Amino acid sequence: MNDPVIELKGVEKSYPLKGGRSWVLRQINLAVNPGDFLSIMGPSGSGKSSLLNILGLLDSEFSGEYLLAGEAVHGASEKQRKQLARDHIGFIFQHYHLLDDLTVYENLDLPLSYRDVSAAQRKARVGDVLDRFQIVGKKDLYPNQLSGGQQQLVAVARAVITEPKVLLADEPTGALHSTQGQMIMDLLSELNGQGMTIVQVTHNPDYAARGNRRVDLFDGWLQPAEQGAAQ
Repeated sequence: MNDPVIELKGVEKSYPLKGGRSWVLRQINLAVNPGDFLSIMGPSGSGKSSLLNILGLLDSEFSGEYLLAGEAVHGASEKQRKQLARDHIGFIFQHYHLLDDLTVYENLDLPLSYRDVSAAQRKARVGDVLDRFQIVGKKDLYPNQLSGGQQQLVAVARAVITEPKVLLADEPTGALHSTQGQMIMDLLSELNGQGMTIVQVTHNPDYAARGNRRVDLFDGWLQPAEQGAAQ
């Protein structure tokens, strides 16, 4: 079996309070193997988004060990963390996070512009992704000219254009109606079928069931039956 692409050992997060601490995550031990589609579920305030932010290198204020593609995130400098994120992570947010003053084409090209990719390669890769996601006809439009489902489709395309090792999705259907949500979940399932490793946070049990694994968080703790390394 290949080594885990993500491995957490004893990860905890808390905030200081007068006379003690407020715990967000407690003793998280988790491994995500290449090709997994892991769903994280739990009630509001359970720590799901906090866990995903740590996985996405958006939050460095935690204790414990985090290995990403075999590299120690917990001991990395800020510069190293940014490089690890660029090299390995694609992130899909609930509210798209597209840049309003850039066209669809420009939103897709932007993440490639931060990497050592030639102009010709960037043009070819953006063209391939536009075709793959069937949004060629939208390439010159701005986000406010797209429906919510179309914006999230572009957001998914932007997240995968750099060919990350793992795709993180924070309630990717939360701002969409049911038909659009099904479309995005179908797309994530297709990407996973092509070998993409995916970790999603969702409140929807039907969408969680699209994955091959599920963990539940409650008050910052992983549920005992699911805690531990991936099978």
